[in-house]
Amino acid sequence: MPCDRRDFVRTGAAVLTVALVPGCASLVTRRVPLENGMVRLSLRQHPELADPRGSLRLMPDGWEDPLYLVALEGGGFAAVSSICTHRGCTVDLGGPGFACPCHGSQYNREGQVMRGPASRALTRYPVRANGDELVIEVGR
Repeated sequence: MPCDRRDFVRTGAAVLTVALVPGCASLVTRRVPLENGMVRLSLRQHPELADPRGSLRLMPDGWEDPLYLVALEGGGFAAVSSICTHRGCTVDLGGPGFACPCHGSQYNREGQVMRGPASRALTRYPVRANGDELVIEVGR
């Protein structure tokens, strides 16, 4: 069945929109309360963390920069700073881990350097599971 230019553009736009929407959704930063240096999250309220590649971008009350909470493929969770240790740019989460858009540093999902110029891991915050609740110790 032949496709005229208008149909081709419509189809291309629809495919592009479908491809970009999940990426845009991951950029949503959720404000979370900070109490005694800890962030508490219910796993029931965040079903995306049940996926072994799931993640959240969180902004604790009073913070200027977000942190990422990621589910790890082997089980468990990692909470890492969004600030690149090379020059302080904000890293993005995508693919196998984090990437700095400023100078190209790459980190795995646990915040370890995979490619420089950064030489230090992203700041990592302890996460512990307490039943259905995750507790992130951010210490501020």
